[in-house]
Amino acid sequence: MSGLVSRFNAFKRTHVILQHLRLCAHTDAAAEVLLERRGCAGVITLNRPKALNALNLSMIRQIYPQLKKWEQDPQTYLIIIKGAGEKAFCAGGDIRDSCQKPYVAFIHGITMGGGVGLSVHGRFRVATEKSLFAMPETAIGLFPDVGGGYFLPRLSGRLGYFLALTGFRLKGRDVHRAGIATHFVDSEKLSLLEEDLLSLKSPSTENIADVLESYQTKSKIDEDKAFVLEEHLSMINSCFSADSVEQIIDNLQRDGSPFALEQVKVISKMSPTSLKITLRQLTEGSSKSLQDVLTMEYRLSQACVGGHDFPEGVRAVLIDKDQSPRWEPARLADVTEEDVSRHFRPLGSSDLRW
Repeated sequence: MSGLVSRFNAFKRTHVILQHLRLCAHTDAAAEVLLERRGCAGVITLNRPKALNALNLSMIRQIYPQLKKWEQDPQTYLIIIKGAGEKAFCAGGDIRDSCQKPYVAFIHGITMGGGVGLSVHGRFRVATEKSLFAMPETAIGLFPDVGGGYFLPRLSGRLGYFLALTGFRLKGRDVHRAGIATHFVDSEKLSLLEEDLLSLKSPSTENIADVLESYQTKSKIDEDKAFVLEEHLSMINSCFSADSVEQIIDNLQRDGSPFALEQVKVISKMSPTSLKITLRQLTEGSSKSLQDVLTMEYRLSQACVGGHDFPEGVRAVLIDKDQSPRWEPARLADVTEEDVSRHFRPLGSSDLRW
């Protein structure tokens, strides 16, 4: 009987995950992503504005082969990727490869999950005053995937560790100030910027950079506004330099500032297991290549999908929306080193292949 119950619970977990992946399902797969050759560029438009342009498998299957074709096409000098509508660039999903040609991502609107993976590993990332960036995965029993273990620890100081563990949201020009975007442009100028990029003749990376710089120089929105985390950076660098989540929390409590204590409250709501694997993910990822990080994250994803907290987090946050996940273990102290290490083990013949 116990075996039957175990199999039934596993089925329920799988069903919950599948429900999550189908939340943004669309009947017209051909229109979910637009792939166009315009001027000197290949243009990818994520075309699910009502679903915040979230990626699904059919979109990935269309994008990936087209990227490879453009990469081999001598007449395609750059690739532009953007989201339809005004609300989001891309709010979720995943695509795990990078392109060798100059790649310009317009991270206009909500940029989370797969939207991060589609943008941060490219050469150019353009934010606007409407950009909203976050990696909130620890709140659903996951970890900042899509190469988060590579780019987050490479942000200034311990900023990436703070963003990964707390899911803090950065908006507008702050996305550029944090180093996530390479450029900032007023949203009303995006269409003109795109046209100027498309009109370039056999452009080099330097030509593209010059166009982006010229637009950024003209952007005045929030130009004189301080970085939202400016006054807290010293505390973040100090408190989040600890080797354990428990020590980070202790550091924050000893700091005692309202901002530090607010982060303690935020972290206390996250999956304890996710917090611990995320800290190790970033620590190890800080010295790994992107390819090695993606292999590590594939192993983590398989362990999380087969575990308790990810299905439970999806249920609580995205399906039932009661915002009351029941984590197992429920306390950081009960997440052992063996529990953490299990997530990082090689998968043998099932490991990610390159």
